[in-house]
Amino acid sequence: MKKVIDGLFLDHPQSVNETYFQHMGQALYFAFHMCIGFFVCLCHAFIPGAFEKTGSKLVTKLHDRMVQNRLRNLAKQDSIRENTKTNLA
Repeated sequence: MKKVIDGLFLDHPQSVNETYFQHMGQALYFAFHMCIGFFVCLCHAFIPGAFEKTGSKLVTKLHDRMVQNRLRNLAKQDSIRENTKTNLA
C-alpha cells in the first residue's frame, strides 16, 4: 500500500526535486494560467483581432518557467551530489 501511495503522491515530485506541496503549487500555477490561455484562445478563435499575441506569449512564458525550473532543479541536484562527494571524501 505504501508503494502505491508513494507512486501516486511522492515519486514524481521527488524526481523533480520538489516536495509534494511545492509541486502542487507549481501545478496549480500552470493550471490557472492554462485556463486563462484557454479563454484567450477561445475568444481569439471567434474574434481574430482580439488577443492576437496573448496566447503565444502565455505559452512562451509557461515553457520558459518550466525549463528554468527544470534547470534550477538540475543545478540543485548537482550541488547536492558534489556536497555528498566532498563529505564522503
